[in-house]
Amino acid sequence: MAKMIAILNVVAWSGFWAFGYLALTSDAGEAGRMVTAVALAAVGAGLGMWAWFWIVRHTEQIGYAKPSASRARFELDEGLGG
Repeated sequence: MAKMIAILNVVAWSGFWAFGYLALTSDAGEAGRMVTAVALAAVGAGLGMWAWFWIVRHTEQIGYAKPSASRARFELDEGLGG
């Protein structure tokens, strides 16, 4: 499953960059093509971010990467819980 998500990550980010370039370089008169390219770039960015965060979470869970210290943890908050 992890390899499939990794492949999805690469394909999604490739789609984001390819369609984003097409959206930026299209003529202003071709609004239909520009909107389609922007929509596909947004889908690629969304899927790429989702896959990236899934991979990061998965590697922390299996022990391949140590958990990040930059995220806020509930246990570290003294003001919560009374």
